[in-house]
Amino acid sequence: METLGLIGGMSWHSTATYYRIINEVVSAAHGGHASARISLQSLDFSEIRECQIAGDWDRAAALLTEAAQRCVQGGATTVAICTNLMHKVAPQVEAAIDVPLAHIGDAIGAEAGRHGWSTLGILGTRWVMEEDFYAGRLARHGIGVVVPDAPTRDQVDAIVFDELTQGIIRDTSRATYVDTIRRLADQGAEAVVLACTEVGLLISPEDNPLPLIDSAEVHARHLASIALGASLPTA
Repeated sequence: METLGLIGGMSWHSTATYYRIINEVVSAAHGGHASARISLQSLDFSEIRECQIAGDWDRAAALLTEAAQRCVQGGATTVAICTNLMHKVAPQVEAAIDVPLAHIGDAIGAEAGRHGWSTLGILGTRWVMEEDFYAGRLARHGIGVVVPDAPTRDQVDAIVFDELTQGIIRDTSRATYVDTIRRLADQGAEAVVLACTEVGLLISPEDNPLPLIDSAEVHARHLASIALGASLPTA
């Protein structure tokens, strides 16, 4: 079995989701006491958040690069960043290690392709919704994106950092996200990516008018498949 390197802690709530899903898939595949081989680096999210607020992406890249290298030193043959936003520094991390980086955008692109979806709504942090590092990766898979308007993007981003990454779940925030998804459907979205790994803790398919791609779940299942010997999805 392959050893996965997970860069987590951003936040630890969603890292726990990754750990659970990966081990569930491996256990189901092999039965008995089987579990995944994982080299986990769980960062202090307060340090990463300071970098985000300050716009110090070089420092953020250095922190994640060091974590990736420690994963490899721990035996990882594939490394993953267990968060959407920090894929902003994925190129720097990938360049610093000699094993593959399993990009979350490729996992999402492969999932959309299986369903035949070519236009996805994006719900995540402000950078994920507004910058090209995320939409550009999906474009490699032939997928276009639509995002909420600027005031709604601010709302969605605030809910992530003021609530979800701190383990706070509010019904009012769930209603805000569901209403936003309805409007993304009006903009032509065929499905919506929960492009923050904590959003799946807030809303579920039963809540929503469109199919959902839970980025944490889809990425974790792809990683489990890699651990079991499958090839990485690429674009």
